[in-house]
Amino acid sequence: MKLTVLVCTHDRARLLARTLDYLDRARRPDGCAVDILVVANTCTDDTHDLLHRRAQQSGGIPLRWVAEPAPGKSHALNRAIPMLQAERVAFVDDDHRVDAGYLENACKAAATYPDADILCGRILPDWDGSEPAWVHDEGPYRIYPLPVPRYDLGDRPVESPQDTATPGGGNWIVRTALFAQVGTFSTAYGPIGRGLEGSEDKEWIWRAINAGARVRYVPDIVQHHYVDPARLHLRYLMRKAFERSAGSVRLSGETLTGGPLPAYMLRKVAANALAVVVSATARKRRFHLVRLAAALGEIKGHLQARGERAARHRRATA
Repeated sequence: MKLTVLVCTHDRARLLARTLDYLDRARRPDGCAVDILVVANTCTDDTHDLLHRRAQQSGGIPLRWVAEPAPGKSHALNRAIPMLQAERVAFVDDDHRVDAGYLENACKAAATYPDADILCGRILPDWDGSEPAWVHDEGPYRIYPLPVPRYDLGDRPVESPQDTATPGGGNWIVRTALFAQVGTFSTAYGPIGRGLEGSEDKEWIWRAINAGARVRYVPDIVQHHYVDPARLHLRYLMRKAFERSAGSVRLSGETLTGGPLPAYMLRKVAANALAVVVSATARKRRFHLVRLAAALGEIKGHLQARGERAARHRRATA
């Protein structure tokens, strides 16, 4: 079997070097050839120099790289697809560190579940103990989405994990032939630069599932997401909640072509705005500010989806 590890990156040379170091340190699987493909998306730091050096050095996992000039993660992913030659491709983000057994367990899962078109594993925040206590809160004022991505469905394999939670694209292992059936990633979604919009992975995986792709969660395939201290602040939490909620509603497309905003969206905004004003503790206020940002994001997504649907209608009837 052959496995290509795909990493898309934008101006994060230091974190990218860390990601590549952990891949090189991971145990090599028997009977499975592994290589790395990096797509440098509109990079202006020293990412190109780093990749040139890594591609020339010996001893590590063989590495190829290419520069993609069109900004946006979807463009980077789509640039990689024609370059894939292995049976499976493993998605690793440039701010992740893989578990020591990641490569072994990825190849083992592909052999154990040959009928699975998409394998997904755990993504765990790489906490180091310096993070604020509220990130671990499981009570009624738990902050979501967390400032650091997490995907963890427990210790047992799960068939059709999307019935519980849609797996994010940071830890997929995809049968390469699936791209010929499903197509590329939509450039209408996905982050550009440091944007927080996301949704390009969710849009693609649901397109794949609707086309008949089988998904399985394998808990032994583990990646750890870097914890950026700059994300552990209220301003970032609100931005992420706003943009991710907008992306989710826009992606769902469950909107009207005209008329007023849905009443339930307006009620969410009003209820959380009032709760912010009357909250007696900082924990409650933080929670409702994040929920208020998410509610406003739903309105943004609704308006975007409604506008896009109207534009499609106009094109169809022109």
